[in-house]
Amino acid sequence: MGMISRRTKGAFAFGAACAMAGALAFAAEDKAGVLTGAVGASPAVRAAILDGKGSGYRTAVTNGSVVVPVVVVAGTPYQMGWQFGQWMRDEIRTFVPAVLAGFKKELGVDDAVMDDVWAATAGYTDDRVEQEILGVANGAGLPVRMLQHAHCLPLLMPYSCSSIAAWGSATVDGHLYQTRNLDWSLDAGAHEFPVLLVRLPAAGRAHVTPTFAGVVGAHCGMNSAGIVLAEMGDSSRKEAPYAVHAPHFTAWFRTMLYDAGSLTEAMEVFQRQGQTKRYHFVFGDGLTERKAVKIRTDSRVRGADQVQVWKDDDGSDELAPNVLSCVVYQDEGRGVFPRLQRARGKLDGPAMIEMANSIPIQGGNVMNAVFDATALRVWVSYARGQEEAYQRPYVFLDLATLDANRDGVADFVAKPR
Repeated sequence: MGMISRRTKGAFAFGAACAMAGALAFAAEDKAGVLTGAVGASPAVRAAILDGKGSGYRTAVTNGSVVVPVVVVAGTPYQMGWQFGQWMRDEIRTFVPAVLAGFKKELGVDDAVMDDVWAATAGYTDDRVEQEILGVANGAGLPVRMLQHAHCLPLLMPYSCSSIAAWGSATVDGHLYQTRNLDWSLDAGAHEFPVLLVRLPAAGRAHVTPTFAGVVGAHCGMNSAGIVLAEMGDSSRKEAPYAVHAPHFTAWFRTMLYDAGSLTEAMEVFQRQGQTKRYHFVFGDGLTERKAVKIRTDSRVRGADQVQVWKDDDGSDELAPNVLSCVVYQDEGRGVFPRLQRARGKLDGPAMIEMANSIPIQGGNVMNAVFDATALRVWVSYARGQEEAYQRPYVFLDLATLDANRDGVADFVAKPR
């Protein structure tokens, strides 16, 4: 994802919106209507089991004074959502109403429009994502309609970001490393509510998503098969309205993270999706096929040209001749290629952090992440106040050390196909 404009000039005042949200005391909570108010909810969502929710747990990773919450959830999609809602209840109840109200004002839309958008996209959205949204709403004590509307926002917004993947001979140890710059709106305040959300589903692959309080969709992430995903939005505001009769990428990223055991399987999931606007994607596989691809999509184009896929050192890549073996990247012309040339064969986690820090859109760098998709590790930096992610320390999470049930066996076990 990325930002609405360079700094979302004229956007809402986030602090005021948060204060208003607190003052309202959530009179609209309407617990009796939490389930029945689900706009366009599928039968599978309405049939979600409300007991046996489990507990999960909350901890944190730190780097000096920087503290980022880590929330680990387990079970069915509903149970994982409920646990997420419980463990970040205060943050979700502050952030979600405020950011929704602010962007509705910025975009000039009302609840009726948001209902229509959700109804259009929900029919294409993975039921597991819908069930988790319901769980978050119930766990946090917010109307499910509010969470549904919040998850529609990316369908209505333009943005741009960047990503680099390097592996094999391009890296120090042969691991696949992948970056993700999230360049969005600092005025939205999402970076004040960070969380590394680790899901241990009862069915499907464990996965981690660097995200924000109450956000179920994935703008990036990695699963226990070493599949790592990143996105870059290309559509400008003048191309709106965007297609909404399709799942948003943040929903089908979750499908990939649940189901894909290899890059080939990830691409199979991708090829089943309708596209909502113009994007670039980078998909990597650190354990089975040990490579990555870059993809460009354009929903305005029909036929074979709607999707283009490039491998490493590909002379047909849009950035050729600035291509390398065992590297794919999209930096929107921000000049990372000479750095990649000089560092080729020396790339590792810290080196990829330097790469990510060299190419943000300054003025809107909300979050940066570097994934080691072979060793299942992640480094993440979130903005704080007006200090951007590239200016901040990174926290580190080694997923192999997580043991939610404390049985001495790691929960996030590498599971190649």
